[in-house]
Amino acid sequence: MNEEEIKDRLTKTCVCRQVTRAKIKAAIMDGADTLEKVKAKTGAMSGSCHGRKCKGSIEDLLARYKEEGSF
Repeated sequence: MNEEEIKDRLTKTCVCRQVTRAKIKAAIMDGADTLEKVKAKTGAMSGSCHGRKCKGSIEDLLARYKEEGSF
């Protein structure tokens, strides 16, 4: 496991629902190509803030994956 993978496992992208960046990346690589699909697969953006805290980070991950084809 490299340093980025460790950080992904430890970083909570959605703090309300405790969803890690690793889980969000896995969902995106598994076909979740929209915010709604990421939300359905991970539960992110469905906490008390309704995505106000994590939506931007998830959008950035989606854009990065669409641009580069991988993480």
